[in-house]
Amino acid sequence: MEIKHILVVRFRQMGDAILATPLLNTLHQNFPDAEIDFVLNERIAPLFEGHPSISRIITFSEDERHHLLAYLKKVWRIVHQTRYDVIIDMRSTVNTMLFAFFSLSSLWRIGIYKPYTRFVFNHRFEGCQPDESMIDHNLRLAEPLRGQGMGAWSKNRSLTLSITEQEMRDFRKYMQEQGIDFSRPVFLVGVTAKLQDKTWPESRMTETLQWLTETWPQLQLIFNFAPGQEAENARRIYDSLQLPPSCSSSIFLNIEAKTPRQLAAMAANCTAYFGNEGGARHIVHAMGRPSLVVCSPGASKKTWLPEDDNVLTRGIAASDIDAASDTLSREEQYNLITVERVQEELNAFCTQILKEA
Repeated sequence: MEIKHILVVRFRQMGDAILATPLLNTLHQNFPDAEIDFVLNERIAPLFEGHPSISRIITFSEDERHHLLAYLKKVWRIVHQTRYDVIIDMRSTVNTMLFAFFSLSSLWRIGIYKPYTRFVFNHRFEGCQPDESMIDHNLRLAEPLRGQGMGAWSKNRSLTLSITEQEMRDFRKYMQEQGIDFSRPVFLVGVTAKLQDKTWPESRMTETLQWLTETWPQLQLIFNFAPGQEAENARRIYDSLQLPPSCSSSIFLNIEAKTPRQLAAMAANCTAYFGNEGGARHIVHAMGRPSLVVCSPGASKKTWLPEDDNVLTRGIAASDIDAASDTLSREEQYNLITVERVQEELNAFCTQILKEA
């Protein structure tokens, strides 16, 4: 049977959606004539506009997702306006599996193995395992379609976004106007994070940035943070730094990406990323830039820092230091990641990156 219409459902956060792009790319490679629709949260959808592996972006607002009747009506309308041959539900929650439930005529209904999904999906897979790359897990969801396309089955493991050359040029010009010198390397720095329990201690980040400016004075550092509490944290870190005159103009708090697309354009104009793990790092990865991150406790480095032959990704996790770290509290796990350890990794990272630049 020719596969003409594919629906991929991927709610949740920006990083999760970016990690879905290898699946979208793989589907597009194997079924180049099929229409691939992608279901996303409305607020992050603009980041995926123009993506070559997506035919149509279908969005849900927060109100739609949390108003049961409105949600049911919209899901019903979507799957009955387009008769999907394939529905891939990457989350397989009670809410998301309604796409497949309302479209039992779809020949391939693919989801995650959960007790309540057995009567909805005809192809189910285990959730991502602790030692499994999220890319590999997501690509498994396409396996039931193997042999249905033309030619040999091919996989695409790359994280990708489609930011235009004009967008990148415009943001480069803005960065120059704010004082960036593109004859010197530029690091995007995730100095803080949305959740406190997923943020490396502020005092350690401050000490590390102090060391970084002194050891690698040629670097220009752009602090990346969201408005509100993150902005307050970033300002406090900046004010705590004791910068020599030669470095006082090498740290930037005034370069602001107001949208995820602008953040991607900024990442494209940076040399590398350092800091806390999160959605921004996935954008950096998708734009082909290397990264070194401090992983939060409980987050599998193998899962959330997927290896890519084309992009250097490095992480420092408590499990690197103590194999039994998962038995410790979050604070104890973060305490294992010392300033000295991060400086050692960061020094090797900078040496490699700047040698290749």
